[in-house]
Amino acid sequence: MNLREVILKEHSKKQCDKVVAYVGNNASRFAELERLFLEGPYRVTQRAGWPLSCCIEQNPKLIEPHLKQVLNFALEPGVHDSVKRNVVRLLQFITIPKRLQGLTAKICFQFFSDKKEPIAVRVFSMTVLSNLAKELPELKNELIPLIEDQMPYASAGFISRGRKVLKELKK
Repeated sequence: MNLREVILKEHSKKQCDKVVAYVGNNASRFAELERLFLEGPYRVTQRAGWPLSCCIEQNPKLIEPHLKQVLNFALEPGVHDSVKRNVVRLLQFITIPKRLQGLTAKICFQFFSDKKEPIAVRVFSMTVLSNLAKELPELKNELIPLIEDQMPYASAGFISRGRKVLKELKK
């Protein structure tokens, strides 16, 4: 299968599922998808992000050799919202290696605190930070007040996730 052609053919759940099924737990096929995501052009990157995050949801270990590169890509100036959304979405499904916890926390705090970021990016970032706080309890002291400060002005989706996260953090 030519992944690039399949990705460009259409942007739909059906195509996403087709790519995810093709990649399965095959590391070399995942590496090809990740390469398309990182190298672009814009339309390829945008469309590869969704199946990339879905592959990780099903097979979290696939991202391990590529995680630092994907994290750095999310920080590039002018990167599309779909890149940020799919990177932080996939982070929800993995255990962040200790060596990348600081970078991950930096990225997620940056996205979460920026009210100009799309809600999905902010909510996924909140979840990743909550997951990190289980290993790094000191993050709770930073995250709880941030969530509480934003709740009164937030969307329904943000409030729903915020309540769940706060409940988990305050255990």
